[in-house]
Amino acid sequence: MSQFGYAIRQLSAAQKSAKGVSLYSRYVNRPAGRVLAAAGYTMKLTPNQITMISAVFTFAGVVMIAVLRPSPAAAAGIFAALVLGFALDSADGQLARLTGTGSAAGEWLDHVVDCAKMLALHMAVLVSFYRYFGFSDPRYLLLPVVFQFAAVVVFFGGILTEQLKRADRLRSGAGGAAPSASASTLRSVALLPVDYGVFCALFLLFGSQDLFLAMYCVLLAAHLLFMVAFLVKWYRELSVPGR
Repeated sequence: MSQFGYAIRQLSAAQKSAKGVSLYSRYVNRPAGRVLAAAGYTMKLTPNQITMISAVFTFAGVVMIAVLRPSPAAAAGIFAALVLGFALDSADGQLARLTGTGSAAGEWLDHVVDCAKMLALHMAVLVSFYRYFGFSDPRYLLLPVVFQFAAVVVFFGGILTEQLKRADRLRSGAGGAAPSASASTLRSVALLPVDYGVFCALFLLFGSQDLFLAMYCVLLAAHLLFMVAFLVKWYRELSVPGR
């Protein structure tokens, strides 16, 4: 069996739980990341190197958002860069599990890149709105600011919640891994509006300013609603003794 085939087989047997993951991440991004992780394994890349390659593609997309006039060609380039960066973001963790080289430093690097990505994307949209969209009402420029706020709170609130739960399980002697649970298809569908992959797909509409703005507002509203729901849910979960 080739190294690539071996890696694919091992990764397929050691996937993370699909609980709390949207359909896009489960059926598109993780499988794509699995292929990229296997390719990285055959090229003897490290997880941190995969993380940095992911950052290169993602920030290439960010720069294109900020500097290119909206057009179908720009939309295709931005989408390709962002979606490949997202798949590589999945690949680094899968490669770390495959090779047993996961580390606190690697997890830190991954989260720092994610943080920079979340902040930079909506900043780039703000720049594009200012330069190319010709809004007569400057209040439209607040949309990326609000979206950035909601996206960062949802993403990193979730990470912090999981870290606190893991620490509590370790203190209680229950182990660091969360109990396994079956994934709900309905929940996976419901989570699509706040999935980063769906946000990447939004840029396929970047060539049509009206459509892009309309869908950007739809996803913004979804993020605000989910942010409130998640914050209440996470607080209640962390308030339960022996969680």
